[in-house]
Amino acid sequence: MSGTLRRNAGVLAAFGACFALTPLLPLGLNAYYVQILAYIGINAILAVSLQLINGVAGQFSLGHAGFMAIGAYVAAAWAVFAVPAAPPPVQLWSGLVAGGLAAAAAGLAVGIPTLRLRGDYLAIATLGFGEIIRVVILNTDAVGGARGMIGIPVLASVGTIAACAVLCTVVVWRLAYSAEGRALRAVREDEVAAAAVGIDPARRKILAFTVGAAWAGVAGGCFAFFIGYLNTNSFQFLRSVEIVVMVVLGGLGSVTGALVAAALLTILPEVLRPIAEYRMIIYSALLIVLMLVRPEGLLGGGELLPWRSSKPATAR
Repeated sequence: MSGTLRRNAGVLAAFGACFALTPLLPLGLNAYYVQILAYIGINAILAVSLQLINGVAGQFSLGHAGFMAIGAYVAAAWAVFAVPAAPPPVQLWSGLVAGGLAAAAAGLAVGIPTLRLRGDYLAIATLGFGEIIRVVILNTDAVGGARGMIGIPVLASVGTIAACAVLCTVVVWRLAYSAEGRALRAVREDEVAAAAVGIDPARRKILAFTVGAAWAGVAGGCFAFFIGYLNTNSFQFLRSVEIVVMVVLGGLGSVTGALVAAALLTILPEVLRPIAEYRMIIYSALLIVLMLVRPEGLLGGGELLPWRSSKPATAR
């Protein structure tokens, strides 16, 4: 069996395991632990998708919660208003696709006007976008406004979320270590030099924003279909900061590092919950210590898995 077939077989096996193990989780885990596993999967999608924008392409985005909000509300609205009589699997997967496409369109809309911005200016622009989305939703009565959106069908399971996380990781991994990914890294290191050798920085930035935003929208749809209720408080500025922390802690440019950090930063607050009055102090102190000991992140720019794409970076 060739390397490509082995990798694809591994992906299919991971998909099968996600759905096969879902019915068994309630037998060994209570609802609290099942919910934590679901949150790990959602955060993994968010961290990996933002890794493509911040880590691989080098664009500092602080608006990922906005893309997540678009995906969540569009997916929920699609299931509730567009296909309310459809079978649950159709509602779920069509809703996730609709949420992902809507968030991708938003990513494209953000990417085009912010092409000339870098660093802090880009961060401020994306932060403003995230807040605009939240305020618009807050004042839209059709999706519940300030009171939140209720009546969302609970369609997503841990297996569904895990399958989406696997697919997101595979897509971002293949993109990050393809010719396009090498072009994105060239733009990150030196945009002028990249343009001088024939790489189009504008197209690469738009690609990163669009793909990253699309997966953030899928994560939002998974969140909506798992919780069954949406409120704009779930998509505030601090949510974007949490996702950025996962990316930085895992190591800029490391896809598997983002996965490890997402799991760690989802579990750690829950482990510290028994000492609630000191939880955030200890949590913050641990993050500071980790960044002092490992300023390049847990994995730096490396990966836990050995495979790399061997395709030459000849894309233009």
